[in-house]
Amino acid sequence: MCGRFTRKEGFPQLARILGLQVLLQLEARYNIAPSQFVAYVRTNPESKDRECVQLRWRLVPFWAKEPSIGHSMINARAETVAEKPAFRKAFTHRRCLVLEDGFYEWKREGKSRQPSYIHFCRQSPFFVCRPVGTLGEGRGHGG
Repeated sequence: MCGRFTRKEGFPQLARILGLQVLLQLEARYNIAPSQFVAYVRTNPESKDRECVQLRWRLVPFWAKEPSIGHSMINARAETVAEKPAFRKAFTHRRCLVLEDGFYEWKREGKSRQPSYIHFCRQSPFFVCRPVGTLGEGRGHGG
């Protein structure tokens, strides 16, 4: 998983595919970083309906003393996410989909880093599954 991504449009057609009753008005974003608010698609814990909500992109493990640790806890390896204490409960019980259409990977060149933008050739959107530790400061429809 990468540390920065883009979402250039709201993709209303995907709201229908996912069965969302309401899709938030989403402005284009070209450099979404950890700790910023992100549109997530999740199952509402009470109603069990899918919903689109704005939540802060972070994973705050149960043992963390400060929420700021969640800014660095964004990458989990697929082969160990179900085993690692920081990710295990969130992976099992609190998974969300995040709509993206591209992301940045960084290559070290000497002392500097050069970003590469990765996307589908047709600029098609895709979803990334992200575990969420604490829902924290929601915006929009709950959170």
